[in-house]
Amino acid sequence: MSSWEILTFAVRGVAANRLRSALTMLGILIGVAAVILLVAVGNGSAAAITSQISALGTNTITVMSANRGGTTNTALTTEIADALQDETLAPDVRSVSPVVNASGTLTYDGTDHEVSQFIGTVTGYLGAQSYRIERGAAFTDADVSQGRRVTVIGQTVAEELFEGADPVGARVTVGGALFTVVGVLAEKSSSGVQDANDLAIAPLTAVQQTLAGYGSLSSIVVEAVAADRVAAAQNEIATILDQRLGIDEGDTAPYRIQNASQLLETQTETADTFTVLLGAVAGVSLLVGGIGITNIMLVTVTERTREIGIRKALGAPRRVILTQFLAEATILSLTGGGLGVLIAVLGARFEIAGVQPVIVPGSVFLALGVSVAIGLFFGGYPAGRAASLRPIDALRYE
Repeated sequence: MSSWEILTFAVRGVAANRLRSALTMLGILIGVAAVILLVAVGNGSAAAITSQISALGTNTITVMSANRGGTTNTALTTEIADALQDETLAPDVRSVSPVVNASGTLTYDGTDHEVSQFIGTVTGYLGAQSYRIERGAAFTDADVSQGRRVTVIGQTVAEELFEGADPVGARVTVGGALFTVVGVLAEKSSSGVQDANDLAIAPLTAVQQTLAGYGSLSSIVVEAVAADRVAAAQNEIATILDQRLGIDEGDTAPYRIQNASQLLETQTETADTFTVLLGAVAGVSLLVGGIGITNIMLVTVTERTREIGIRKALGAPRRVILTQFLAEATILSLTGGGLGVLIAVLGARFEIAGVQPVIVPGSVFLALGVSVAIGLFFGGYPAGRAASLRPIDALRYE
């Protein structure tokens, strides 16, 4: 019996009970589609994070307190931020921006919107973080020094509060204080986890007066003179901070310094872990689909016991029976896997949880390979059972 004849018999066996075969394939279809789509979501999330961090600039350094809020002696203050802007001790630093973060609800003409971030900082922050003004203008150094209550808002805030109207010149209420909108930021890409356009930025002094108080800073954003001078700027900052905070060699620093490359590496590792976990969870459904194939193939062998007995009595060798049932199991899993790939490709055209999935060819080939392996593995026991039947016992079976 040739391989073509065995394959033809296997196809006829699968087609003989279409509904049962379709339901069996459904388990593999769902498993393969889930694996490819969830891995694609993880890849899409990683790509979005990379794009967002790259947009921040590769020469940006962020200084944060290791203890939330910091103690009296180790807290980040505006005096420490001023000390970092030293041309002699820190020649590789271009700008220093002290930052305070506050949360609040913006209100305009009876419409409320709770922003993710209400940032108080200085004028250099916009350039360091690669923010561009789309409409209006940014606040000025005079606004910062005089504590003027002006703000620039992100695209999300503009859409939520003003519904297409020009917000420049409008006055919004934040925590009971009035701020005048002087500009709207150009849209930035988001990671899908946090909306990068849902923010408002105002002069540091104004935010401290109205929302955050005059306590410690949330962070200090430092811009190096060039991307290849980030490491040098980071060392200069650490030296100044150690001097200002009285940190001796060997002591644990009460601050953390992170540059864009480190942030990108950390976020990428997190996204990779997220992708592996999603793939593992989806892989469980493939296992369930494989168990379904074993179950259905055992039923098939039982139903066709007399057929197996007749074929063996006519001289069919054990190898032919084994190959035929293995082929039937593989056809079921491979067809289900192929349809799962099709569903995944179609599903990846749409955003999932705010993330645009990115399918990589490796995940498709891996899913198809796993579906073939599932057919061979989970179909092995029923096929072996069919091949080991004695002709006399099979012919007596009713």
